[in-house]
Amino acid sequence: MEIVVRQGDSLWHYSQMFQIRLELITDSNPEVDPNNLSVGQHIRVPGFVAKEYQILPRDSLWRIAQNLNLPLEAMELVNPEINASNLTPGLTIKIPTRVHWRLVEGSQKYDYSNLVKDLNRLKELYPFLHLTSIGKTVLGKEIPEIIIGSGEKRVHYNGSFHANEWITSLVIMTFLNDYLLSLTNHQPMRGRHAFPLYQNTKLSIVPMVNPDGVDLVLNGPPENEPWQKRVVEMNKESTDFTEWKANIRGVDLNDQFPARWELEKARNPNKPGPRDYVGEKPLSEPEANAMAELTRKKDFARVLAFHTQGEVIYWGFENLEPAESEVIVKEFSRVSSYEPVKTIESYAGYKDWFIQDWQRPGFTIELGFGINPLPLSMFDDIYKKSLGIFLAGLYM
Repeated sequence: MEIVVRQGDSLWHYSQMFQIRLELITDSNPEVDPNNLSVGQHIRVPGFVAKEYQILPRDSLWRIAQNLNLPLEAMELVNPEINASNLTPGLTIKIPTRVHWRLVEGSQKYDYSNLVKDLNRLKELYPFLHLTSIGKTVLGKEIPEIIIGSGEKRVHYNGSFHANEWITSLVIMTFLNDYLLSLTNHQPMRGRHAFPLYQNTKLSIVPMVNPDGVDLVLNGPPENEPWQKRVVEMNKESTDFTEWKANIRGVDLNDQFPARWELEKARNPNKPGPRDYVGEKPLSEPEANAMAELTRKKDFARVLAFHTQGEVIYWGFENLEPAESEVIVKEFSRVSSYEPVKTIESYAGYKDWFIQDWQRPGFTIELGFGINPLPLSMFDDIYKKSLGIFLAGLYM
């Protein structure tokens, strides 16, 4: 919601009026000098929308504000052109309305277009979010990254490395939406207030590492050639892509990282296909390379890669993980009931490479239990169990 600066206004005054943390308003207006506001300047207030209302007989701004438990001044701010002493029935005004509902819907097949739509809506409502792109997919889709928080501890979450694990993107985006609601409504999540997490942590999220693959699973082959014919050939002439994990070139993105990659290559398929092909060399795929470049650039303190399924948390690699990893994974297990598993005979994954090269905590969290792709009917249970992990990833 935008408001227009009047003589004598300040961001602190707006934070008191709308009961929104000053830091969130400041971060929503990075181009504004908070010590030098100009009359007529537009200021974004996060967590609010301006709803239209049609004046009824005997209405007044004061009465409307009283009925809605709003300060009269807030009504005047969003209706600067209205003469409050002369409201005409039928006149349309704006009412500042605090958003307390989710924008992300948990009951939808979550393809790339739904992700982009939700990101744009969240950015408009919560302008302290930063949206950027870490690179492009094989088919040229931008791979979005969300950055939220002002702290020094850098944490990273990602999902949908594997195409048929697209429900991880929906879970991550639902957490993000709830985190934003908690920040702007002063409502705790699992008994924990969000604003200290925002102050202490800078959270990077890549909710869909593999957009091309997700769209292939959910929407079928792309219309453009040669990809339409090529993916059907790789899928043994089947147009059912339910079990497809790879990117559009048939490369498994979570077998692409230089962490004993040769061992995965030796035992996995030797040609592109729905799953487990490691590629011609590490980081050959633009999606995996974009993730590697992001990780090198951002210098994360820890990373959490969300996959499905099994309700387990993998947290070790070649005994290179630091001692704090065990402390963190025990907390993850406590808040989720997921089983911690230190190592399995698996290599070349994103968290393996992160542990190997940085020797910092890295985790692969296998959400839910069943056969991929997990059905949407499991979403509520998955989200309920995993919410504690999302939070602990920030406060631990």
